[in-house]
Amino acid sequence: MRINLPFVKKPAVVPVIRLQGAIGTGRNGLSDAALAPVIDKSFRMKPAAIALVINSPGGSAVQSSLIAARIRRLAEEKGVPVHAFVEDVAASGGYWLACAADDIWVDASSLVGSIGVIFASFGFPEFLSRHGVERRVITAGTNKSLADPFLPQRPEDVERLKALQGPIHQAFIAHVKARRGARLTPSEPGADLFNADVWVGQQAVDLGLADGLAHLVPKMQQLYGAKARLVPMGRRRGLLSRFGLTLAQDAMAMAEERALFARFGL
Repeated sequence: MRINLPFVKKPAVVPVIRLQGAIGTGRNGLSDAALAPVIDKSFRMKPAAIALVINSPGGSAVQSSLIAARIRRLAEEKGVPVHAFVEDVAASGGYWLACAADDIWVDASSLVGSIGVIFASFGFPEFLSRHGVERRVITAGTNKSLADPFLPQRPEDVERLKALQGPIHQAFIAHVKARRGARLTPSEPGADLFNADVWVGQQAVDLGLADGLAHLVPKMQQLYGAKARLVPMGRRRGLLSRFGLTLAQDAMAMAEERALFARFGL
């Protein structure tokens, strides 16, 4: 039986939210809808702080923005500091999430950055022609078949996609500047923090993209005491997932996620 003594100081409680994998609305992706119960519950625990453990190559800009905005909104409402700890990578949307924290800690080998926007696809027009397949497309609206992979790439499609990427990139840059502020110090010759480059460990610290080299447990114990309670907070799995009944969907999601991680040699 637990006895609560009124004048004994309780250990600090630090919920630990793991943000692992690609960001998106897929069943296993990191999305605002999937993470909302975990994030909301964490802030209701009257924590001394929140720790984010991030290992993400990025994904959806919108979901990155929604998740980060939820974390910031609750942190400011509750007056709770947020700390981010990067494992292998916090790139693109993964770094967007990291910037929701008040400080960012990395491993000496963590990959950080990739502040940019990407559109990637495949083209098959020669394959179709070689196999005698005729592509028939009828649209209402000149841009309805934008970047159709079965048609030759058109210069106007490229320009249109770049025009779509521009505002998203600017929103990403504004978020990083708002969160990191004067800590951003592009001191390396020719370093452009916003050209989608990635940096390793101490390089990211030197550029102000991160605050130092540190790991979750020792840093939280340093900040909140040796007896600080680190409480893992996980997402609930659906009933079908628990019984392994979504293997095909899981395999496709895993392949897409591996492709994102592979961009960083992981």
